[in-house]
Amino acid sequence: MISIKKLSKRYQTKDQVVQAVDDVSLEIEKGEIFGVIGYSGAGKSTFVRLLNRLEEPTSGEITLDQQSLTQLGKNDLRKKRQKIGMIFQHFNLLWSRTVYENIAFPLEIAGVDKQSSKEKVDELIELVGLKGRENSYPSQLSGGQKQRVGIARALANDPEVLLCDEATSALDPETTDDILDLLVSINKKLKLTIILITHEMHVIQKICHRVAVMEQGKVVEVGDVLEVFINPKEKTTKRFVQQLSPLEHDPERLKDFITEDESKEVVKLHFVGGTARRSLISEVAKQFDVYVNILQGSISQTQEGSYGTLFVELDGERKVIEASMNYIRNSGVEVEVVTNA
Repeated sequence: MISIKKLSKRYQTKDQVVQAVDDVSLEIEKGEIFGVIGYSGAGKSTFVRLLNRLEEPTSGEITLDQQSLTQLGKNDLRKKRQKIGMIFQHFNLLWSRTVYENIAFPLEIAGVDKQSSKEKVDELIELVGLKGRENSYPSQLSGGQKQRVGIARALANDPEVLLCDEATSALDPETTDDILDLLVSINKKLKLTIILITHEMHVIQKICHRVAVMEQGKVVEVGDVLEVFINPKEKTTKRFVQQLSPLEHDPERLKDFITEDESKEVVKLHFVGGTARRSLISEVAKQFDVYVNILQGSISQTQEGSYGTLFVELDGERKVIEASMNYIRNSGVEVEVVTNA
């Protein structure tokens, strides 16, 4: 669907050259929700603006459905941009126009006749849940409603790709979840490819299929969301994952439970997919002469399935503890012994 090869963007300032995007190569599949995450200054917003050439690349190639965007002339690029929708952090609505008129604006520019435009706008208003607010102005809307207008406007020309640049950063948590649910619904109904730029790991967790982590203009890690969350490799990725499960990454909370006593063992259990729903602790307690003390844990849901982490203390004879840990491993759950080291 989208092939990005050795994409770079450099800015020349008065004092220095800034490498905003540095040799990025990615493949994004048709119909997936692909997340790009990074801290401020990582280059993610520049990256997404390069995808529709709102920013001109210094070097590299972008291919959309086997057509090179980087080689298009101005007229052809203008037509192709109609198939690349974009929504923004601060909505970018026309404040003198109503909801209806904001959504109709791209259709006016594309020269769509009034009747076809009306049918499309009515359809989009229904899709994004703004029925009854057609004649309202942006100043009369909540933040979530404004972003719904922005989404509807971005969908007006039936885009192949929807680019979302920090689309939920200006919203409260509840409204953020509503907008993310809407994007998932649109992705499923329209089979629309969505590229989502964010600095919030919760956003990636909730709706993305795959994720790329950016740092200093480079992509330092990329993979399925579930795999990246369970086994983050890079330091930056680990910091993002820690935002979601801070207890898991704070061994100080467990040190009072870790002893040299062979009759006790603190272990960390990783549950993925169906194992996250299994009553495994109850099974262990019934089948083995061991006490199981649950210390802390969490379970999360991604588009690709559930994953969870549970810290437990096993108390019993050494051979029984070993047998119970083997049972857990054979059940498809990863077991990691926690130490003070």
